[in-house]
Amino acid sequence: MHHDLALVPSGAPGSDVTVDAEGTLVRRSILPGGVRVLTESIPGHHSTTIGAWIPVGSRDELDEHAGSTHFLEHLLFKGTKQRSAMAIAEAFDRVGGESNAVTGKEYTCYYARVIGTDLPMATDVILDMVTSARIDQDDFETERGVILEELAMNDDDPDDVAHERFIEAVLNGHPLGRPVGGTPDIIRATTREAVLEHYHRNYVPENLIVAAAGAVDHDELCALVEISLEAGGWDLRPGAQPTPRRDTNAPIETAVIPSTTINRTLEQSHLLVGSRGFKATDDRRAVLAVANTILGGGMSSRLFQEIRERRGLAYSVYSFGMASAETGVFGMYGACNPSNVGQVEEVLVAELERLAHGPTQSELERAQGQLMGSTVLRLEDSYARMSRLGRAELTFGFLEPVQESLDEIRAVRTHDVAALAAELASRPRVTVKVGPRA
Repeated sequence: MHHDLALVPSGAPGSDVTVDAEGTLVRRSILPGGVRVLTESIPGHHSTTIGAWIPVGSRDELDEHAGSTHFLEHLLFKGTKQRSAMAIAEAFDRVGGESNAVTGKEYTCYYARVIGTDLPMATDVILDMVTSARIDQDDFETERGVILEELAMNDDDPDDVAHERFIEAVLNGHPLGRPVGGTPDIIRATTREAVLEHYHRNYVPENLIVAAAGAVDHDELCALVEISLEAGGWDLRPGAQPTPRRDTNAPIETAVIPSTTINRTLEQSHLLVGSRGFKATDDRRAVLAVANTILGGGMSSRLFQEIRERRGLAYSVYSFGMASAETGVFGMYGACNPSNVGQVEEVLVAELERLAHGPTQSELERAQGQLMGSTVLRLEDSYARMSRLGRAELTFGFLEPVQESLDEIRAVRTHDVAALAAELASRPRVTVKVGPRA
């Protein structure tokens, strides 16, 4: 049974309490202001990862705030009213910890991993950054240069270029198709005032999710969070409710761009073929995971075996899925000699269509074993556990126990994989090529 993360009354004396099969204690509370706190206490863990999640990503930017989400990821580390950028960095270095942030299309997360006894410090520093970022003009201009260098670095990587253009083509015209980091023109045009407005509009109590996993006591963390947010000047109104989750049924009305070619002087052509995928809450997500593993998820996958091992046409070849609130992206990638790009494209499409006739029972069992093993191994890390909590709160409203996830993978049958592959193969196809002119 799912661990329910449905809303509990603000100010309720307790919280949702669930002991997972592997002995971890999962709790969730809503603090004044609508702030959500989720913890997973893991017996025997010495480290803790804490993350401050804001359910706002590049898709949520107003036109006049374009690029602001990624800009803020950089600027929050540049100092607060009481800490310099050096003081923030030094706080974590002094205890052997680490801190970072990630900007996505639908969220931003600032996180730190420390020894459990240093969690009060990590909570204070991360929430100081979230509530009290300085965002002054000099720092803004410095980070503008840093972000432009980051974008230039990505543009020098044809793999990155191919994937970015592929997502743009699949989600043509939709805010989800925007590049997370913005474009050089957008970053050059962005003003401090726009970023500051985006910050004040979205970094508010009802949006904040604090998730922590590892050596953590839920009640102590809730108290630390309230103290830090009050110190940052946030208005923690009793009775306030969290921001509702995204609408997962919103229509995607734009058509895909079938073919994109970007001419670059390269030794290889980078090829992506795919279509719209499935939304994050789709009941077939376990089927998709199994199908993707069989098709292009490892060295024993069909794409790797056919394109690399048997034909020697590529070094890097794989398939992947990306999911968001109301849609997703499914793709197959290969990098090869420009003279072989047509042949690689044919094989990619043929293998997807062949999977629509069903995998063998041996392939199914191998993929299930691969997925179940990697799922368990991944969750040995407190960062992965923290991310699982944050994503569950943002996307699903429930936390699926690990054993239930494994059972869903184990329940997939060959006909499930065939039906899903047939649906993907029948969808409007997108092809993106980056490489030398033919």
